[in-house]
Amino acid sequence: MFRIGFGYDSHRFAPQRVLMLGGVKIEGSPGLSGHSDADAVLHAITDAILGAAGEGDIGEHFSDTDQRWAGADSSAFLVEALRLAKIKDYAPANCDVTVIAESPKLQPYKLKMRQRIAELLGLEIDAVSVKGKTNEGMGFLGRGEGIAAMAAVLLHKITKES
Repeated sequence: MFRIGFGYDSHRFAPQRVLMLGGVKIEGSPGLSGHSDADAVLHAITDAILGAAGEGDIGEHFSDTDQRWAGADSSAFLVEALRLAKIKDYAPANCDVTVIAESPKLQPYKLKMRQRIAELLGLEIDAVSVKGKTNEGMGFLGRGEGIAAMAAVLLHKITKES
């Protein structure tokens, strides 16, 4: 049995912060505003896993009003989402991410992002895709005010054979 989850996250730029995307520090760009480290990629993946597992959304589990999560590494959210999926005997089969931003250019970081996401999800790197897109100058993303990420995750039922 399979379940598909879809996640989305967006944050505005915050020049005083470090930019984290997909668990990777991105040099030379302002960070993102948020309660945790504001890693939009890991937040979107976390939401996709939670959705596929029928476990609600990231805000239900990691409220931005809870001081435990202030400045937190977003990988902790993803790991908890995986734990909740595993309780229901589900594990990730693949993950596909699209990052929408006018800048920074992601090409120099995509392989590192794929490696980190694969490591967190317990997948081979070829089961993880990270794509960068612009918003062609349209809307808040096109004006360079922030970054958004979308993620799709396929969960598969864990069996004795897998």
